[in-house]
Amino acid sequence: MAASRLPPGSLNLKQFLRRQQVLQLYRKILRAVREVPAEADRRYLKDWAREEFRRNKDATDEDAIRMMITQGNMQLQELQRTLKLAKS
Repeated sequence: MAASRLPPGSLNLKQFLRRQQVLQLYRKILRAVREVPAEADRRYLKDWAREEFRRNKDATDEDAIRMMITQGNMQLQELQRTLKLAKS
């Protein structure tokens, strides 16, 4: 088998794409949080999101990461639904 030309610690393609999914989810959550009308609630949700992502930043198990992304997307959808209902 040929030696990898990637430097040690580099991400493979699958890891790179998964990382992009996580970053995209984080950005979407922060954008949704900006829509929350109450300042205290906005701050709480922003701190919560930051802490959740920080707490799981060292996760390496592919299945666990996929599960966390799925849960994060569900929580984002719930937040978006709640904001939509609050506006109507």
